[in-house]
Amino acid sequence: MGVLLLLVLLGVALVSAIGVVWTRHQSRALFVQLTQLQNQRDALNIEYGRLELEQATWAEPRRIDSEARSRLGMVTPRPQDIRLVTQ
Repeated sequence: MGVLLLLVLLGVALVSAIGVVWTRHQSRALFVQLTQLQNQRDALNIEYGRLELEQATWAEPRRIDSEARSRLGMVTPRPQDIRLVTQ
């Protein structure tokens, strides 16, 4: 009877040890994945900030005016060319 109890306790301890090892392995794997995702998030935040700055640069009114004049040949209309439209 004592030997059977000892074997059962040994089996339970072995299963418990394997469970601890498995849990630690999963924890480490998830931590590595978390670190990779945080690095990816940081890289995306940097890219987003760069794109916002680029958009602000391209959308600046002086730049739009300059591009309209140089690329499209647009000019400011003369006062006699302006018509007021009313409904």
